[in-house]
Amino acid sequence: MSQLLDQITASWKDAMRSGDAVRKETLSLVRAAVKNVQIDAKTEMDDAAVQVVIEKEAKKRREAALEYEKAGYPDRAQKERDELAVLQDFLPSQLSEEELQGIVSETIAEVGASTAKDMGKVMGALRPKIAGRADGKVASEMVKAALS
Repeated sequence: MSQLLDQITASWKDAMRSGDAVRKETLSLVRAAVKNVQIDAKTEMDDAAVQVVIEKEAKKRREAALEYEKAGYPDRAQKERDELAVLQDFLPSQLSEEELQGIVSETIAEVGASTAKDMGKVMGALRPKIAGRADGKVASEMVKAALS
């Protein structure tokens, strides 16, 4: 069993004991998502696979918060951000904009990219370096700007 999943379960139990409803509900949803993936894959998941599930759940929360803000529901957007904060406890620390820009520049130089046509090569080399630590959409925009 995954150590990360064990940490999530322990935190979920602590949240139940302390009465932290947001944390308990969020971690329950993550545990269910992991369980669904395990059932579909018919195998136990390692930490990397559990982290991918958490990243997907975090992305859902980020996007939902933005949509609720646009639609004029600040209370629902805040709920999504609160859940995102819980999920970020189980994700690696995010890269700052400056750190990400440095990695993007370094990757462009490694690949030898010079035009927008090389974007696929750059993103292919960049994804493993930033996996779980930066939003791919933001990185893609940085690459596009650098190659323009």
